[in-house]
Parts: sequence; C-alpha cells; structure tokens
Amino acid sequence: MFRSLAALMLGFVFCAMADEPPRKYKSGDMTRPRPAVVTSGIAGAAPSDAIVLFDGKDFKEWKRSGKPKDGGDAAPWKIETDYFEVVPRTSRIETRQSFGDAQIHIEWATPAEVKGQGQGRGNSGVHLGGFGEIQVLDSFENDTYPDGQAGALYSKFPPLVNASRKPGEWQTYDIIVHLPKVDASGKIVKLGLVTLLHNNVVVHHAAEFEKKIAPYTITLSDHGNPVRYRNIWVRKLKGYDEK
Repeated sequence: MFRSLAALMLGFVFCAMADEPPRKYKSGDMTRPRPAVVTSGIAGAAPSDAIVLFDGKDFKEWKRSGKPKDGGDAAPWKIETDYFEVVPRTSRIETRQSFGDAQIHIEWATPAEVKGQGQGRGNSGVHLGGFGEIQVLDSFENDTYPDGQAGALYSKFPPLVNASRKPGEWQTYDIIVHLPKVDASGKIVKLGLVTLLHNNVVVHHAAEFEKKIAPYTITLSDHGNPVRYRNIWVRKLKGYDEK
C-alpha cells in the first residue's frame, strides 16, 4: 500500500500544473464555496529511509521555537504514551534540522471533546518556512472561512475537498515539497511546489510559490488548543539519477 501511495505522490510532484485563474475571493471570505466532504483511507508506517522526527519516545529532534528561555531550548509540550500534545500558551516547537525537497508525514488529532467553533476548535498548524502554514483544525461539521479550514494553505488556498475525520480521531498529512530552482544570477527558473494529501486524499496538487524559499524547519503551532501529534517523519527527495 505504501509503495502505491508514494508513487502516486511523487507522480504529482513532476506534473505541470495549469495556470491558476485570477483570485475571485479575498482572504477569509465567508461567501467562498465550501469544499465537498469525502471519506478517507488509513495512513502507512515510516519507510526505511525516513528521518524519524518523533517515534513516541522523546523530543531530541525538536526545540522551543524562538529565543531560549531560562531552562534552555527544550520543547515545552508533553509526551504521553505514543504521542505528544500541545501545552497551551507555551510556544511553538520546531525541528532542529532544516529540510529542502522532501516528503513529510505527520499524524495529528484534535480533542475528542468538542469545545468552541470555527478557528477556536482544535487549532494548530504545520509551518514550512516560506511556504507558509498548512492549517490543522477540527473541520468535521465545523464551518469557518475556507482558506482557514483543515488542509488549507492558510490564507492562500482552501483544500480541494474536506477530508476531515471526527474529533479525537487520528488524521494524516502527507506533504510533498519542492524548493524553487534558481539560476546563477539568482533568478527563479522553476517555482516552488507543495502537494498535500489529507487522510490519503489529494487536497492540493503542485500548488505554486512564486518567491525564493530557503531550506526550512518544520514548526508546529500553539494556538491554545491541546492538539496531539505522533509518527512524524521526513524523506529527503532527490531528482532522477542523483545519488
């Protein structure tokens, strides 16, 4: 199953994307059409060549985002049985490593007990440097502005569909990132691209970024909600014939 999913995702990366039409809606426009709701499949395990960023044991690959506090740069969130959980109003956390072209797998769950609505319900996010934020939110029967719901490239593009599971259920993001390519003068000759599968469903296909984007850390947001994360890994991607 994993091989077929990986082949599918890698195929998306190398396909050219049609030109986007002019933007009709402003950021956060509540009149924007809602994505259709679909069901999803089951996530796979980490492949053998993956860099495991969290396997349920420790925060050795993570640190507090921003300036270190008196206690150093240790990640301030808590580890439970096989996952870690946001400790509200502490800080973001980020990877100690930086990445470029990559396949990123992250599993997350919003609280099973529903509290709040819209952006106040299970809010967190996955930040990839200049690519911006991939929104984490409880978007199961919870309406908000489309470019701010789960799976959105926040404030840029809504997901193509709403693949959200029920509150408390584990969900997956599989993200394919390609940095922009520049020539000797620093001019961009190939745009940066992001593809996202939410619960094995394609919700962004080679979304383009028209700016220079350097290697990035992976940052997870603290938006005041006890969102959980587990089974996080990254595969560095290479072009054909590269060793």
